[in-house]
Amino acid sequence: MTGMSDIERLLALEEIRTLKARRDRACDTKDWDLYLSLHAPDHVSHNDGFERWSSSQEMIDNVKQLLDKGRITVHHSHTPDISFESPTRARGIWGMEDLIFDSETEELEIHGFGFYHETYEKREGRWLFTSRQLKRTYVRQFPERP
Repeated sequence: MTGMSDIERLLALEEIRTLKARRDRACDTKDWDLYLSLHAPDHVSHNDGFERWSSSQEMIDNVKQLLDKGRITVHHSHTPDISFESPTRARGIWGMEDLIFDSETEELEIHGFGFYHETYEKREGRWLFTSRQLKRTYVRQFPERP
């Protein structure tokens, strides 16, 4: 890819890494305003086992419904593989691990591993998520508890 100096590329990589860190933190702290602000309005999401969500508002509504129901979450994203299509468009694959606990009992419900496949665009001077697909390679689900 041409059109970016080495310094511009390194700065963009760091901005995308920070974007991802904020997303994970916003999800786990349930800071839904921050979470929504990190995504372009036309963001598209598809997670294994769920229907495709075709806007950032549809995504946030569904994520809130899934995670606000008495759940504690822990998301870890690591080892990014980010490539640039242009100075304002990039793709990334991140290794991931997530844990979901029942907030009353603090018992583990789900322990998952896999990869986030994402796209990003720099709009009005800041990087935003434009798509995400979660592909889990292993999920351990624990039985329903009363």
